[in-house]
Amino acid sequence: MPLFTKTVEPETPFKKNEIVKSTIDLPGVPQGTVGKVKVINGFTWTRYWVFFDNGVDMGQLDANDLVRPQHWDYFFEQKELAVERALAAAEAAANGTEATDAGAGAAAAADPNDPLARIRALVPPHLLERSAAARARMGG
Repeated sequence: MPLFTKTVEPETPFKKNEIVKSTIDLPGVPQGTVGKVKVINGFTWTRYWVFFDNGVDMGQLDANDLVRPQHWDYFFEQKELAVERALAAAEAAANGTEATDAGAGAAAAADPNDPLARIRALVPPHLLERSAAARARMGG
């Protein structure tokens, strides 16, 4: 892996002519069908027109309906984690207790689904601690 490659985060908006996959079954487009973004429109709600490989052209697609092929597994893992968290919160509410995210910061640092985990693993821990301390001193 080259050191200075441009990594694309899963939340980054799509660009024109970018290859995407559908995350849900759409009319005439089964889940997982590959397509290409052709038009991007909207200010507060960005919508995409996608030309799919099966010949269907579809507009007004939300970013949640599409995912980059390299983030396909990550998207569904995060979706599954969100469902598990919602179930845990509902169970905690039913028991009369409060769902807590104790250790969420530590879990985020060691999250195996983090797309930048490989890059962070290359940085020695003492440098990460030093930069965290500097950010705390600077107030950010």
